[in-house]
Amino acid sequence: MTSLLPSARVVLLTGPSGSGKSSLAARTGLPVLNLDDFYKEGHDPTLPLLADGSATDWDSPLSWDAEAAVAAIDSLCRTARAQVPLYDISTSSRVGETLLDIGRTPVFVAEGVFAADIIDACRDLGHLADALCLRGRPSTTFRRRLLRDLREARKPVPTLVRRGLRLMRAERDIVARQTALGAFACGQETAMGRIAAAAAGHRETVPARPAAARPVPEANVPA
Repeated sequence: MTSLLPSARVVLLTGPSGSGKSSLAARTGLPVLNLDDFYKEGHDPTLPLLADGSATDWDSPLSWDAEAAVAAIDSLCRTARAQVPLYDISTSSRVGETLLDIGRTPVFVAEGVFAADIIDACRDLGHLADALCLRGRPSTTFRRRLLRDLREARKPVPTLVRRGLRLMRAERDIVARQTALGAFACGQETAMGRIAAAAAGHRETVPARPAAARPVPEANVPA
């Protein structure tokens, strides 16, 4: 007789770049899906541009493949396995793929800067356990992000500094957007408590938004 795996649910963990999502996800001890691996590749013609047209706007959700990310989450929740891409931010390209197997865990974490953009899709599929947005001091986030990006040589130094300053100025708006999409804004310890509650079997605590309140998706064209 074939035994069926129990379906899993996902905690979506978002927040500004550098807010500590990856380190917190690792602390939970749960399987983690890295949503930043679903960035589009640098040659993709649908990539959005910065307002001045000087470069790709990697902080726009249009630079990310939400459909593929949701498909991977759906597969993990239903079958405990999914083929996921491996992405190299320094070259803006996918460098392979790997099989993620979450085993028999009832809950896993999917973390990334655009996680809030798929809250409704995960809820509609019946997979959402919780949706959290890490928030903190913009100056602290700036330092943490810059040190990480320099350590990983993600982009040329001037690019990292310009992007970091732009994101620091926009951080409160970023958090506001993510909470408007349905994420609960909190610090790391509160997030840990809510993730532990989800893993213990408590049901989702993020209320569904009325359909009329859901934002209309942006057109998939360069900005």
